[in-house]
Amino acid sequence: MDFSFLPKYYMYFVDGARITLILSFFTVILGVALGIFIALMRMSSIWPLKAFATSYIEFIRGTPLLVQLFLIYYGLPQIGIRFPELPGFGSAFPDFMGAVLALSINSSAYVAEVFRAGIQAIDKGQMEAARSLGLSHAMAMRHIILPQALRNVLPALGNEFIVVIKESSIASVIGIGELMYKADTVRGNTFQPFGPLIVAAIVYFIITFTLSKLLGVAERRMRTSD
Repeated sequence: MDFSFLPKYYMYFVDGARITLILSFFTVILGVALGIFIALMRMSSIWPLKAFATSYIEFIRGTPLLVQLFLIYYGLPQIGIRFPELPGFGSAFPDFMGAVLALSINSSAYVAEVFRAGIQAIDKGQMEAARSLGLSHAMAMRHIILPQALRNVLPALGNEFIVVIKESSIASVIGIGELMYKADTVRGNTFQPFGPLIVAAIVYFIITFTLSKLLGVAERRMRTSD
C-alpha cells in the first residue's frame, strides 16, 4: 500500500471528517426530536395519529436510505419546496440541508422504536402516581417518564448515533463534501484506488470509537446517579 499521497492530500480528509461530523450532529438532533414525537404518536390513543406513526415507521424502515435521499433531494424541488441559499455557501447549503433532512427522517424511524421500547419499559404505576399528584399527562411524560426512558435507551441510542456517522457517507452521491466524497476525490486525483479508502476507514473508526467511549462514560455516570 502506498500512502505517499497523504502529505499533499491530508487536508482533504480533515475537511471531509469535519463535514461528516457537522452533518451527523444536525442529523442526530433532528432525528431524535422527530423520533420522540413519532414514538409518542405511535403510543397515542388517537387512532389516526397512531396509524400515521406506524405507517411512517414501517415505510422508512422498509425502504433503502439511498431511495429516501433521492426522493428528498430530487422530489422536494418538484413540488416547489427549495431550501434557500445562504451567503457564503451558495448552492452547497440546499444540498447539505437535503442530506440532513433525508438522514434525519431515516434515523427518526429507528429512534422512535427505541424510545417506544424505553417508555413502555417504565412501570405504569409511575404515570398513575404522577397523575394522582395533579400532573397532566404531558407534564408527567416530560418530567418523569422521558428522563427515565432516556437512561434506559442510551445504549441503543448510542448505537444509532454511530450508525448515523457511517451512513452519512451516502450523502457523497449528491455531492456533499463529506469524508467519503473527499476520499473519492483523492482516488481520482492520485489514481490510487485502495489507499484513500483505507485512510477514510481509519478516520471513520477513530470517530466512531471515540463516540462509543464517550457514550460509555455517560452510561456509567447515569448508573452512578442511580
